Amino acid sequence: MSVSTRSVFDRLGGPDPFWTVARAFYARIEADSDPTFRGMFPATFDEAVRNQAEFLIQYFGGPTTYSDRRGHPRLRLRHMPFSIDVAARNRWMEHMRAALIAAQIPSPEHEEMLAYFEHAATFLINRES
Repeated sequence: MSVSTRSVFDRLGGPDPFWTVARAFYARIEADSDPTFRGMFPATFDEAVRNQAEFLIQYFGGPTTYSDRRGHPRLRLRHMPFSIDVAARNRWMEHMRAALIAAQIPSPEHEEMLAYFEHAATFLINRES
């Protein structure tokens, strides 16, 4: 099987890198000093880390644990209660870019994941600045 037909999940060797990304991302969120942005996230992160890691595992070709536990991802619906403008999208992307680096996601998987995050973050914008 060529690299292009294997999933990102398989190429990264399983679930661990996705858990590392989620933990790195939420460590940055926890340290974020903007109360408005930080307020979009829960006070504690165990469940958020689990949700993000399982979602990413599923999205990038791994087991469907996320959907088995929570149903269809419905990203836009799940994020609708939060006021997401371009600034919030960009701040989220800043943290996700750093999480990918911290997790040492290699190329080309890094670029594939980043492209997905760029698209998804823009898709979730639900208000003007």
